[in-house]
Amino acid sequence: MELGISTFGEVHPDGTSGNAVNAHKRVQELLEEVKLADEVGLDVYAFGEHHRPDFVISAPEILISAAAAITKNIRLSSSVTVLSSVDPVRTFQNFATADLVSGGRVEMIAGRGSFIESFPLFGFDLNDYDALFTEKLEMFLQINKQEIVSWKGNFRAPVRNQGVYPRPLQQEIPVWIGVGGTPASAKRAGSLNLPLIIAILGSAPKHFIPFVELYRESAAKAGHDVSKLQLAISSQFYVAENSQQAADEFYPSYEALMTRVGRDRGWSPMTREQFEYLRDFGPLVVGDVQQAIDKIMQQYELFGNTRFVAQLVTGFTKHKDILKAIELYGTKVAPVIRKETRAKA
Repeated sequence: MELGISTFGEVHPDGTSGNAVNAHKRVQELLEEVKLADEVGLDVYAFGEHHRPDFVISAPEILISAAAAITKNIRLSSSVTVLSSVDPVRTFQNFATADLVSGGRVEMIAGRGSFIESFPLFGFDLNDYDALFTEKLEMFLQINKQEIVSWKGNFRAPVRNQGVYPRPLQQEIPVWIGVGGTPASAKRAGSLNLPLIIAILGSAPKHFIPFVELYRESAAKAGHDVSKLQLAISSQFYVAENSQQAADEFYPSYEALMTRVGRDRGWSPMTREQFEYLRDFGPLVVGDVQQAIDKIMQQYELFGNTRFVAQLVTGFTKHKDILKAIELYGTKVAPVIRKETRAKA
């Protein structure tokens, strides 16, 4: 199993039109984190796109390029690119350029977006939420396969027999579909034979078994080799030397994030009791090294996933503690997971 990290780049908003000191500091920390992830042997690091004051990453491709210049082996991805509200041509050019910087280590996770700020920001109608993603994904995939493109759709000007440059070092940019549990998304990914990454954040992982089965069934019906499908599971993650320490260091960041997001979505504020329940019975991978291993392996037993992506939540957790969690993940958790999944393969 491949093991990686994703981040949204939580930041305390500067609230200014310039002199963004907090944003600058957070970007430097992100680069330090991805450099360490590479050094401890993790497989992938992904930057999530948002357009909110509390997240610093709105242009994942730029941070991917910056990370590419200071790392050697780790694969670098978005998590996700909100493909519905960007131009597929320009997005491909950005990822292809980052791939050239990285020496062929770049991926893209495409998604419709769990937040909607990018739609009015870039002039798109939320009523076209699904149609935008379907069309733009189709166009991106065509550009990814063909140097010379002819394209006509409903949401952008047509392209007539034009080349899209630069081309990546890889034959194609690997494209994953990022989802939160919508059945239509699983069907789409399976029928297109695309890797799927599922964010499991609140519900018990076992509730996603039918979703994964639908993904594989859709691929089989479309004539694809199900044995070659790639599946990733992403859950919020934090590991420390002991379980209580992990919970105490992670909870303030987690509580702040979930309460803030929940305020926009009508959820009740997060409580410590809810948090502990999600640690014990839900998807949260928060604890000591053995607890992290056990939780990740439990998910592997359920899904047979080929990748696990640890979603870091960092708002109020000290940077040095985040670095320690990454070190433990790469040096203590990952070797055991790789050994156990190889034995079960």
